[in-house]
Amino acid sequence: METLAAFVAYLTDERRMAEKTVEAYQSDLAGFFGFLTQHLGEPPTPQRLGNLRARDVRSFLAHRRRDGLSDASIARLLSSIKALYRWLGRTYDIENAEIAYLQGPKRPQRLPRPVSVEAAKDLIAEAGTDPDSEAWINARDAAVLSLLYGAGLRISEALSLTGADIPLPERLRITGKGGKVRIVPLIPVVREAVDAYAGLCPYNLGRSDALFRGAKGGALNPRLIQGLVQKLRAVLGLPSTATPHALRHAFATHLLAAGADLRAIQTLLGHASLSTTQVYTGVDATRLRDVHSAAHPRA
Repeated sequence: METLAAFVAYLTDERRMAEKTVEAYQSDLAGFFGFLTQHLGEPPTPQRLGNLRARDVRSFLAHRRRDGLSDASIARLLSSIKALYRWLGRTYDIENAEIAYLQGPKRPQRLPRPVSVEAAKDLIAEAGTDPDSEAWINARDAAVLSLLYGAGLRISEALSLTGADIPLPERLRITGKGGKVRIVPLIPVVREAVDAYAGLCPYNLGRSDALFRGAKGGALNPRLIQGLVQKLRAVLGLPSTATPHALRHAFATHLLAAGADLRAIQTLLGHASLSTTQVYTGVDATRLRDVHSAAHPRA
């Protein structure tokens, strides 16, 4: 398992991937290494991994399929294995073309499910007017949802803000997935919502302390925001797809519908690949066709 430990250390120390992402890779590949130990009769080393055939990997995937794994899970396993082989190529100069060209099961693309403009506004407004909550908690909830919809932040990113970020600047530096840093512009209504919360919060917001607090003063748990949106969608009659992350989807989709450039949206969301951002074009395909017709030199 020395090879697996070295790969996990690479993901953690060099790639600076999120803890849960590293755990997922480790879990996937621990199963793969355990299977190979039995399949080959000896623990896999970099050299033995280099000599594997595509049929060996297919045997592992078939084994996991019999365990009841879905197409999505099988595709994730293969993705983890290919990531391991890319690392083997860089670290040990080991290439394996057979495995590099292995194809996983085709999966239907799942389109993001954003809320409408009206629903996004209603969620934020309703969060800020709960008669059963204290004024500062209402302000806190409205501020968090404002950051998700108004700045496209993930919940983890919004809750990573500290007292040092107050008052919010016009351009906020955010560290997202994998330690990727981006600059996010903040519109006045978002800054005002967060500043209003900060002014009402009864706890000392030290520079190194979490900005958003729970009722007892500790850092706000993301589950509370998930529960809040679940409660609000019941009040507003919204579907179960109206989640905190749907507000981030709405941020991207509504910008695209208003004519924003796809590359700009990629930067604002912190996506490493444009292909990740392109899923939003499926939500607003009509708008994309209009942009293409207006911009292409042969149109």
